[in-house]
Amino acid sequence: MTTHALADTTTLTGRSLRHILRSPDTIITTVMMPIAFLLLFVYVLGGAIDAGTESYVGYLLPGILVITIASSVSYTAFRLFTDLQGGIFERFQSLPITRSGPLWAHVLTSLVATAVSLVVVVGVALLMGFRPQADVLDWLAIAGILGLLTLALTWLAIIPGLTAKTPDGAAAFSYPLILLPFVSSAFVPTESMPGPVRAFAENQPVTAIVDALRDLMAGQAPGNDLWVALAWCAGILVVGYLVATALHRRRAA
Repeated sequence: MTTHALADTTTLTGRSLRHILRSPDTIITTVMMPIAFLLLFVYVLGGAIDAGTESYVGYLLPGILVITIASSVSYTAFRLFTDLQGGIFERFQSLPITRSGPLWAHVLTSLVATAVSLVVVVGVALLMGFRPQADVLDWLAIAGILGLLTLALTWLAIIPGLTAKTPDGAAAFSYPLILLPFVSSAFVPTESMPGPVRAFAENQPVTAIVDALRDLMAGQAPGNDLWVALAWCAGILVVGYLVATALHRRRAA
């Protein structure tokens, strides 16, 4: 970004963040479902699930963090849709600002809001007995994976935000993302699944991501899972960015 574009994006991001600060229920709503899943699976279902570890909350947390990101970015699609319906984008196009600034503002706002939600969920997990063995470098790697995944899914969320016809349609894209961890290694080892389900679970992005996060939180080397997770995140990011920016250019033309 040029200096002018950076200044425009910073101003617009500040606008979006002020909206969230004035309506903190957005973040509260975002973390309610992941925390509910965390409580349900640890305290209600955890005793009946054999994950092969002493601490089920530690096994469960990476998948809950993925659900938190998916839940959070759905609000990005909703906020973008609301701006479009309210005519604010047309107003921005009449001003001497960078055309991509409004999109980047929504993306950066999503990164900040999602980071806050993730910290809240990790804090609840610590209260529930989560005891990570990760060192500083491991936590930096964890933050990097979660940040890259958030960025990738946010650009994916921009697409329905630009194309949806209703607010519910804008947010509905996140439902498959929230359900995907349930068919992965997020809640139980894939070895316990029947053949076709196991094949799908072992070859979809959530399994590689949660396995890499789980190893890093345990202070262990994630091995090949780390590179597979990064490749999935990077691929989703590239596709989401290219499609979203193409749709935005067409809409602004």
